[in-house]
Amino acid sequence: MRIVISEFMSLDGVVQAPGGPEEDTDGGFAHGGWSHPFFDPEVVGGAFDEALGKAQALLFGRRTWQTMAAAWPERAGDPFADRMNAIPKYVVSGTLGDTALTWENTTLVPGDKAVARIGELRETAGGDLLVMGSPTLARTLLSEGLVDELRLIVMPVLLGGGKKIFPDDGALRTLELVSTVTSGTGVNVCTYRPVAAG
Repeated sequence: MRIVISEFMSLDGVVQAPGGPEEDTDGGFAHGGWSHPFFDPEVVGGAFDEALGKAQALLFGRRTWQTMAAAWPERAGDPFADRMNAIPKYVVSGTLGDTALTWENTTLVPGDKAVARIGELRETAGGDLLVMGSPTLARTLLSEGLVDELRLIVMPVLLGGGKKIFPDDGALRTLELVSTVTSGTGVNVCTYRPVAAG
């Protein structure tokens, strides 16, 4: 399976709370819902439809999974929501127990075994293992060299600080720009793949 990270991102690299004011206020983040003015159904919505269409399973960190699990089950009847609810999901957590997994088709990946277990999933045959949100998990996957594709939905806004997905470890990682599509709202949907060292 290919591991694909798909993120709404500001020009200054922030991925925190694109969906709403209460989504993630860690660190006093006050700009929740910042992606809304730039959303368009064709380009931005199409990027998510395409990513979900190629996904065989979803992979989340705990906080993003909890936000999604609180939102998607009640939207049943919408084709996108039905796909989100039906697709297999993995959540990485050191604090959630199996009894907390109320969103259907969710499997717990213990935090202390996450890198090894995700590496095993990556070696199995199948479609994409799609990561949405989950900045801590995304940063870990990038650090460990476990990401096959980055789909960054870059919006024309500066947020001045917040959670980011990029490792801050001084390592050089070269990427190839595979495609870019620009929306009428100024969003660039950029797809990158790591360039193999050599």
